[in-house]
Amino acid sequence: MQRIGRKKFPTYRLVVAEKARDTQGDSLDIVGSYNPHDKIKGFQPNIDRIKHWLSKGAVASETVHNLLINNKIIEGKKAKSITLTKKRQLKMTEKQKAKADADASADAKAMADKAAAEAEAKIAEEVVVEEVKEETPAEEVKVEEAKEEVKAEEAPAQEIVAEATPVVEETIPEVEEVK
Repeated sequence: MQRIGRKKFPTYRLVVAEKARDTQGDSLDIVGSYNPHDKIKGFQPNIDRIKHWLSKGAVASETVHNLLINNKIIEGKKAKSITLTKKRQLKMTEKQKAKADADASADAKAMADKAAAEAEAKIAEEVVVEEVKEETPAEEVKVEEAKEEVKAEEAPAQEIVAEATPVVEETIPEVEEVK
């Protein structure tokens, strides 16, 4: 891309130049123009010339490559056109580590809060159960205890009846013999 246009309002020419040469100098071919301020007619490529140079082995810069993909002139994945300095990369990694540490501490705090809430809920439930027991009148407790005793007494009686049934059947004479 060769920058043209006035001050603070750039427009660009798409040029084919040797890699060792400056893009502002002589170029082999002009293959289009790009105006980033005009969204509708901003990119005006000469598609035949672009495909010709790409078939000859020319390699587009990352920005031009992305423009060609956006306008469906070529297919593929977009290239990363921004490079970071080592100083900026170091700063970004430190920032990511700080964020990861903050996230980890937030997760730990959330888990501790959840465990505390569960413990409080369990204690509150136990207190409610004890309050219900205290509020229950003594007569109701006695009635419930009496019901439990009756059930306990009925169980052995049922076992006795079950054991006695075969004995009774053996002692009853058969009706045919009596005739």
